[in-house]
Amino acid sequence: MLVLAAILGGLVWFVWQGAIKGNIDSQSIRNRHVEKQITELDQQIKEIDELERRRSELIERMKVIQDLQGNRPTIVYVFDEMVRTLPDGVYFTSVKRVGDLYTITGVAESNNRISRLMRNLGDSVWFGEPTLVSVTAVDNSSQANRFTLTVTQSAPKAEEEEKQ
Repeated sequence: MLVLAAILGGLVWFVWQGAIKGNIDSQSIRNRHVEKQITELDQQIKEIDELERRRSELIERMKVIQDLQGNRPTIVYVFDEMVRTLPDGVYFTSVKRVGDLYTITGVAESNNRISRLMRNLGDSVWFGEPTLVSVTAVDNSSQANRFTLTVTQSAPKAEEEEKQ
């Protein structure tokens, strides 16, 4: 009877060990499957991040292009206004733009002509805040002066724009 109990105990122990080993193997398979899914999801997250980055870049590009397209007619008005504000006896040798600030270099027959140009630019709907940077004589034998001034570009009000 003791031998039968030992055999029965050994049999129960082997069955129990097999069940435990089976559960461990089953859990290991599930763990590997979950790890594989996590790896795939991590890869998808990286792809989504890359797509979002590219999307942001494209949106920024589109915004720049739309801004450029929207401002295309403005430069025509700006140059037209430069011609309208230019008094006789003054000509520009250089016009540079950085943002909304224009740096204008030119030559005028006299200081009065430079003053008239600055008044005209100040009265313009497309420009504001003319600032004289420098005035130098071209040479001693003439009254001509070389000048540099800055002026900011401003958008006209809607009713003033309709007049043009």
